[in-house]
Amino acid sequence: MTLTPDPTAEVRQLLIVEDDEAFARTLARSFERRGYVVVHARNLEEVEALLEEGDGPSPGYAVVDLKLNGEASGLACVQILHRHDAEMLIVVLTGFASIATAVEAIKLGACHYLAKPSNTDDIEAAFGRAAGTTEVELTNRSTSIKTLEWERIHEMLAETGFNISETARRLGMHRRTLARKLGKQQVK
Repeated sequence: MTLTPDPTAEVRQLLIVEDDEAFARTLARSFERRGYVVVHARNLEEVEALLEEGDGPSPGYAVVDLKLNGEASGLACVQILHRHDAEMLIVVLTGFASIATAVEAIKLGACHYLAKPSNTDDIEAAFGRAAGTTEVELTNRSTSIKTLEWERIHEMLAETGFNISETARRLGMHRRTLARKLGKQQVK
């Protein structure tokens, strides 16, 4: 007995924009096991080429890495994807989480923003929470000086397209000092 796919079942297409080949492959396999049809792009140029091809329907879902190789920012990718299809659910993943980049990602069209390490369950749950909720717990804890410094560094990183030298110059610190701070805080 063979199982035939249900022709009325919704085809869930997912675009993964990630320059880390191993992570992208693992994520793709995990989503494929959940019934998604997965397409992988390594950079902004590949995303643009995929959108121009337009062979089939636009992907309904996208997972975008915030920091892509070179000068490319995942924020530009989010903007292009949202402009292409405003209904696409886009989740931004990053090892460089900050309030500034989270706010910009949402403004540009992402439905959610997750810090790495995030797994398939986290990402799929984020797709389901696209509408937002008023049930988020509010805390009375004030923001520390370290957190404020971290936020400012990442805001400047996003403004400079993740250029370490230019960010250090704008912040008035030595490039090696900035690199050391990033090395201590980076989420893998």
